[in-house]
Amino acid sequence: MAALQKILHTADIHLDSPLRSLALRDETLRDKVQAATRTAFAQLVDTALSEQVLAVLIAGDLFDGRARSARTAAFLTAQLDRLRRADIRVFYIKGNHDAENPITGALELPNNVHVFDARGGRVQLAGDLWVHGVSFARPEAPDSLLPRFSEPVAGAVNIAMLHTSLAGAAGHDTYAPCSLADLSGMGFDYWALGHIHKRKVHSRDPWVVMPGIPQGRDIGEAGPKSASLLTIADGRIDVAQVPTSVVEFTSASLDISDIQNDDALRATLRRHVQHLADTLASGAGVVRLTLTGRPPRHWHILRDRDIWTETVAAMAQDSGRLWLDKLLLQIDAPDSAAQSGTATTELTKLMHEIATEPAFHAAACAEIEELLGDLPASVRSALLTDQDAVEVLTETLSSSGARQVLARLRGAEG
Repeated sequence: MAALQKILHTADIHLDSPLRSLALRDETLRDKVQAATRTAFAQLVDTALSEQVLAVLIAGDLFDGRARSARTAAFLTAQLDRLRRADIRVFYIKGNHDAENPITGALELPNNVHVFDARGGRVQLAGDLWVHGVSFARPEAPDSLLPRFSEPVAGAVNIAMLHTSLAGAAGHDTYAPCSLADLSGMGFDYWALGHIHKRKVHSRDPWVVMPGIPQGRDIGEAGPKSASLLTIADGRIDVAQVPTSVVEFTSASLDISDIQNDDALRATLRRHVQHLADTLASGAGVVRLTLTGRPPRHWHILRDRDIWTETVAAMAQDSGRLWLDKLLLQIDAPDSAAQSGTATTELTKLMHEIATEPAFHAAACAEIEELLGDLPASVRSALLTDQDAVEVLTETLSSSGARQVLARLRGAEG
């Protein structure tokens, strides 16, 4: 084996998957990120070229679901051809999204790309460096794919590629299940995994690495994203994290308990937003900001939530790198705000009593179900995640509505 060899490992690229955020209503941001997954993949290719790697490993879900696009196919082949011209090989296993995408069965990839099939196989990359892999044959893979791997080559460095949910992860369906002990006992030196979108190094001896998604697509995939760069020397593997994301989703909170007036709140918000922009690891960011605490002007802030949302959105855009996804208000009234005997206090008690009445709750649920029936099926399924969703939504909307009424009344009290 040569003294030093490098390999780039990535997965879950989801080419042309749309980024989802309320901030994308802004045309400037929408234009910037509409091709974020492509840009992230192109940056991966840039890294492979600059690091002069031997190969790029794509551990499944290169494509995104059933979406068919000639432009996606043309972009992909152009990027892979950049690697071909640099004599960089590409090893690709199909994940669950690839298996259901019509492009994967019709696209002729450049000859530097080896696609492992569902039967499994191994390819010699260098003298004593072998790559093993197994693809999904269908979108579902309820059983382990480990029996399809051939034995590691004795005396060589063996890298195995697998798209798997491992023993399961929150927010991910079960695919090709297996345990860390199963992987560790098979004799491979590096497991190049895919499927779970959050980066995690599960083991270092042997290496078991989930590189995560290269480009987050919504606030649930927050933080900077990356791929793994393997450096192999004298049979030893070292792994480094390399940045990949173009747009970074982030969540932040700010305690405003001590803020006495609107001028001070604006100044505090501006400093905080600029700090968030300055600390981004990616070129641009989308933030979901939550205000917490017991500010003296609690009711005024709730009353003017739309104004504060637009204010923070403008501050974010002024930073040149940041956009606002949502402004959430999880603030409480200060203890001194409790006033007995006032009209608003009596109204508060009355609304609470009404909200707890079974007849009101049943009527509210029925009205919400009627409204949901008019929505597109995709929107309904997103809102109704389980059997209790209508109940939870009714309570949330009732509570939110009551707070808004009180905010308008108490905010007007000065």
